[in-house]
This record gives sequence, C-alpha cells and structure tokens, in this order.
Amino acid sequence: MALTDRPVLAAVAGAGCIAASATLVRLADTTPATAATFRTLYALPVLALLMVREDRRYGRRPARDRWLAAAAGVFFAADLLFWHHAIAAVGAGIATVLGNLQVVFVGLIAWWLLHERPSARLVAAVPVVLVGVVLISGVVGADAYGEDPARGVVLGILTSITYAGFLLLLRRGSHDLRRAAGPLFDATLVGCLFSAAAGPFVGGLDLVPSWPAHGWLLTLAITSQVVGWLLISVSLPRVPAALTSVILLLQPVASVGLAAAVLDERPSRVQLAGCVIVLVGVVAATAGRRESRQPAEGRVAA
Repeated sequence: MALTDRPVLAAVAGAGCIAASATLVRLADTTPATAATFRTLYALPVLALLMVREDRRYGRRPARDRWLAAAAGVFFAADLLFWHHAIAAVGAGIATVLGNLQVVFVGLIAWWLLHERPSARLVAAVPVVLVGVVLISGVVGADAYGEDPARGVVLGILTSITYAGFLLLLRRGSHDLRRAAGPLFDATLVGCLFSAAAGPFVGGLDLVPSWPAHGWLLTLAITSQVVGWLLISVSLPRVPAALTSVILLLQPVASVGLAAAVLDERPSRVQLAGCVIVLVGVVAATAGRRESRQPAEGRVAA
C-alpha cells in the first residue's frame, strides 16, 4: 500500500527522519545561518529532479500554490535560524522540544485562518505548557543546562511560531495530493535564499564550511530536508493540521535521547520535568481529534 494511502504512517516516518536534525546541526559546528543555508542548498538538486518528474506527469502547478509554498519558505528560513540559535543557547534536545510548541500555535492559527476550530483541550493545555516552559528556562532550580537557557526559551518560542506558519502555508500550497516534491522545492529554495541573505546579520555565513561540517550538513539535507520533509509533505494535506503536529512530537522525544547519547547533553532534573510537562500538554491539547473529512483524489478544495 502506498504511503499516500497511509498519511499518518508517512508523518510518523517523516518525524523519525528529522529527529536527528538538531544533533547533526550541533555536530556540524557551524554558524546557525551556515547550517540553515547548506542543509537547504544540498537538498535542492534532489528535490528539483523529483519536481521535474511531477511536472512532466501532472503538468505545471498553479501560480497560487507556488506562491504559497514560497511564502512557507520565508517562515522556514526564520524557523531554522531561530532554532539553530536556540540549539547553541540551550542544547539540541531542549531546543527541539521548545520548537515543537508549534502544536499550540498551529491549532490556534488553523482556527483563525482555516476554520479548524480547536477543542477546549487545546485552550486548557496552554497554561500547562507555559509551566513547562518556565521550568526549562532555568528560572526555577539550579544547574540548568545550556549557555543561556532563558535566551534559548525565547528563541524556542519564536521557532515554534515560525514553524507553525511554515506548516500551515506548506499545507495550503499542497492542494494537489499527487505532488509532494514541488511545494517542498519552492519552500526549500526560498528558505535557502533567505537564510543566506540573513547570514551576515545573524552570526555570520561561512561560504565554504570545513570538513567534516560538509558531511554532517549533507547528511542533514538528505535525511531531513529531502526524505523527512517529503514524507511529512505527503501527510500535511491529508490529515487535520493539529493531528500532524501531534505526530511530529515524536521528533523532540527522540531528539532529547539522541542529544544525550551522542552529544552528552545533560539537562537538569527541573528542565527534564519541564520537557515532560510540555510534551504532555501538547499531546493533551489535541487528544481525541478525528479527521473530519476524507480528501478527494487529486486536487481538494481550499
């Protein structure tokens, strides 16, 4: 059975592929803008070939869909830059947990723009999540992990907001369910250009990263930007926005474990408790949501 027939499975597999992203960024040991630029740049040739194949089979995509995907790329660049700075400030594992607060923002923005009314659970979960964020910030307790946990929390929240914008715009630009590479190529291209342009203003841009940074960034591009996001793109237009966001929470759970095993990151007990509270809160926020409609073949209504 094709993954297009199992969008939830595609989202789970995609979340698994992107789980190592933060660890690979840390291993590359480059500036945030360099990591954002080259992870997208290295992915473009593969995505371009897949997009050309789609266009030959189904024809060119409507301009509206391309503009929406391009707009998603602007949010994606901001998401990556905020997130990579958060990784430096508070560690790969915790930064990924904070970035996935997007589930709350996706639910609220989807209500506002897409008329997908959030459940009372989501509203009730907001104060719970905020308690977890406070614990992660290092304000409570001692020996908080990270160079600047409080700054990392602020950057993590900004990551989650821009991540939410990226997911929603990419979803809106992916109406044709037969295509996944086209919208992702447009978003990745714009994300690459904006990351490179912002580089000199947000910590610098290394035009020629040293080895083994190239190897880590190439691995990041293939596993996350190409395979991971292609799988997630398959699921985005087929399931409710909030449900996709919950599935993507597999990423931060795995990221915390990988960061501990590979990078020897050791958050304090208070910070780990905050991570648990955040994850419990966002899962509870969308628990019980059911897919309200089955999308038709091909292009679905906006």
